[in-house]
Amino acid sequence: MANNRLVILDTETTGLETKDGHRIIEIGAVEVIGRRLSGRTYHQYIQPDRQVDAGAFEVHGISDEFLADKPRFAEILPEFLAFIDGATLVIHNAPFDVGFLNHEFKLTGEKHRLIDERCQIIDSLAMARHNHPGQRNSLDALCGRYNISNSHRELHGALLDSEILADVYLAMTGGQVSLLGEQQNEDGSSGNEIRRLDSNRPRLPTPAPSAATLSAHQSYLDNLDKSANGTCVWRQLDS
Repeated sequence: MANNRLVILDTETTGLETKDGHRIIEIGAVEVIGRRLSGRTYHQYIQPDRQVDAGAFEVHGISDEFLADKPRFAEILPEFLAFIDGATLVIHNAPFDVGFLNHEFKLTGEKHRLIDERCQIIDSLAMARHNHPGQRNSLDALCGRYNISNSHRELHGALLDSEILADVYLAMTGGQVSLLGEQQNEDGSSGNEIRRLDSNRPRLPTPAPSAATLSAHQSYLDNLDKSANGTCVWRQLDS
């Protein structure tokens, strides 16, 4: 079962495959506690010690020149681990990001537990495909499906995409209550409580039917009598 503390995470990379020597150049993450954004975020650009592929640059717009003075992954690792440890990670197309993060862990030369050994992983893309089979389930498509604005998103960026994904994930899982806890309403009451209406509340008015409505109702009952070859059940109830 998912942890009450979620970290919605995204990365940007120099290219598509770690086997081709591609590296992470940006990590963005936002914290969600009790289905609410806590306000805590993690964001870091990283010097990859290699060039960004032209195709990747078209997606995220992060240049080699911009990354030249940024820290390397080994330098940012302690702060990153402190942010994610103990959380459940929500990642769109998790195998891609998890594969890159584990690759970076190994490249540091230190014996770190892999990301999927440290944290439970929820793949929001797999969840979306299960909920919406046969449909497009990119982050942009899900924003349209759940009426989440992404008009401010011209290029991919790890922090911006993680913020958008947080809204998408909460929309996809809306209304679900943990079996180990209770969802809180805005007034502070538990979502599992029985809420009774005030017995002194004003009653809704019940207007009397018009003559035309009564006549139409009688005609309808007459037709039912003919179909039943006798008195229909509604007339029997009236008597």
